[in-house]
Amino acid sequence: MAILCKTCGTSYDLQPDRCPVCEDERQYVPKEGQTWVDFATLIASHTNKWQQMEPQLLSIQTVPAFGINQRALLLRTPQGNILWDCIASLDPATQMLLTALGGISAIAISHPHYYTTMQDWAQTFDAPIYLHASDREWVMRESEAIRFWEGDALDIMPDVTLLRLGGHFAGGTVLHWQAGQGVLLAGDILQVTPGKDAVSFMWSYPNMLPLPASIVEQITGHLQGKPFERLYGAFEGQDVEAKADEIVQRSGEKYIACLK
Repeated sequence: MAILCKTCGTSYDLQPDRCPVCEDERQYVPKEGQTWVDFATLIASHTNKWQQMEPQLLSIQTVPAFGINQRALLLRTPQGNILWDCIASLDPATQMLLTALGGISAIAISHPHYYTTMQDWAQTFDAPIYLHASDREWVMRESEAIRFWEGDALDIMPDVTLLRLGGHFAGGTVLHWQAGQGVLLAGDILQVTPGKDAVSFMWSYPNMLPLPASIVEQITGHLQGKPFERLYGAFEGQDVEAKADEIVQRSGEKYIACLK
């Protein structure tokens, strides 16, 4: 049975002495120290809520809040469902609902803070997990389902492309869905600001350590020519509903100007 870090949600086969993910400066160890919970206890005390973001996009989030409190997103395509990012709690109700929706054909994750129990989701739904090879060292449980990819782009289904932007992590990835006017699932590789009219870019969010201007320029450069009208971030309410690609480019310019 998996054991989970309560602070970040990363899962381990056996309880370690420490959580390397939290000890890294892009995360943190609470002042009171490291604490752990087993998978059975988690699903007994937490449940998942669902929200429809648009006709083919659903969010799944654990309540009460657990770990980093990110949401997962389920993108429904004619070729199969894609789970974008991952949450720790895979309870029986979630399994039943996902099965009724056609299961999961692929899992893709933006960066290591959201790996959580990806191995269990993959095993339950017999789905491959797409992770960028640059972040291989942060996988704490082996799984035959993991597919490490390299380069800056990977088509995982028609109209669905993973883009490596880097930044927060070397393999920091977003998902570009090309249907209609385009949608970007950004994790927190791009962090939506409270007004929902800008994004920001950080190396460490909890420790408020910024990225250099050169990296932000590379990130926005990778997104040029890839239209997306809407953007969905890692956390509830982080949704840019119009002109998202313009907002990202403008935000990058502002960020760089502030560092000059």
